Amino acid sequence: MKDIAQRFPQNPLLMPKDLKPSINELQIISLLNPGVFTFKNKIWILVRVAESIAQKDGVIFFPVLNDTGKLEIIEVPLNDPDLIASDARVINYKGLDYLTTVSHLRLLSSEDGIHFKESEDYPPLFGKGELEHFGIEDCRVTQIDKTYYLAYTAVSGSGVGVGLRVTKDWKKFDEKGMIFPPHNKDCAIFEEKINGKFYALHRPSSKEIGGNFIWLAESKDGLHWGNHKCIIKTRAGIWDNARVGAGAAPIKTKKGWLAVYHGANIEHQYCLGAFLMDLNDPSLVIGRTVEPIMVPTENYELSGFFGYVVFTNGHIINGDKLTIYYGAADEFVCGAHFSIKEILKLIEPI
Repeated sequence: MKDIAQRFPQNPLLMPKDLKPSINELQIISLLNPGVFTFKNKIWILVRVAESIAQKDGVIFFPVLNDTGKLEIIEVPLNDPDLIASDARVINYKGLDYLTTVSHLRLLSSEDGIHFKESEDYPPLFGKGELEHFGIEDCRVTQIDKTYYLAYTAVSGSGVGVGLRVTKDWKKFDEKGMIFPPHNKDCAIFEEKINGKFYALHRPSSKEIGGNFIWLAESKDGLHWGNHKCIIKTRAGIWDNARVGAGAAPIKTKKGWLAVYHGANIEHQYCLGAFLMDLNDPSLVIGRTVEPIMVPTENYELSGFFGYVVFTNGHIINGDKLTIYYGAADEFVCGAHFSIKEILKLIEPI
């Protein structure tokens, strides 16, 4: 299936071997889904770095952060009858779920949007407290005036929710705690208040009833959210029939708020699509793409830690040019250009 993405010829921009593990005992397994923002005339990405322990025959290790943020390693024999380890990403031990990796967020900057490097002046962000024992993931960065809002996935044995940290200088952070409780993720806060209120896309889900749908919420202070409404659902028989979730902050256009989102089918194959919301009332969805705007086609998108995946939660806008930074195959960081006008032409009324 052909898409409209103009992939960077330099892809992948970052691979696990390009960064150093956070501590010597760990190895980097994957780089995933960066949040993206501009700061001090540079393009910055906030990359999710997934780390694990080098495995040995007959044993499985999985890392967990304790309440103080210190790493602890759990070791279990593969023949333990209480172990279920059929998934590369999640295992179950004695009835509890654990991740095979622990994630943190790493800051890198670039002058040209292609070559990124770290600076000791901007240290990594790690999970803290009991609600982030398994790490923090997939951060969307929203800038309103001079304040940056970091909405990220907080993971622990208690579930998956949305945490929030706020900063102005990327050195000091105000930790706001969990703003959407489990099970919730894929939170993208709008970069402008509408009628004096914050708005955010988010993705609650349930294993028992309903589905993995995109919801809209509003807030007076950015911390306490309500007036929730389900606005985008999965569609039977096509590429986004199993789950959908928001990308980065919606883009303000003359026609409405344009949101890029990810969708997956029952085979866990991830593509990107788009939908359009009313400017004054984003709970009103104007239209949606039928076909995806980006489909995994390159080797680095088809093969990796978890193949057939393109997944974004970060972009840069320059006029009509939309530069999306995305995770490929749950292992690499890549980039692609799009035309906003071209995406809008593909939106079909609902």
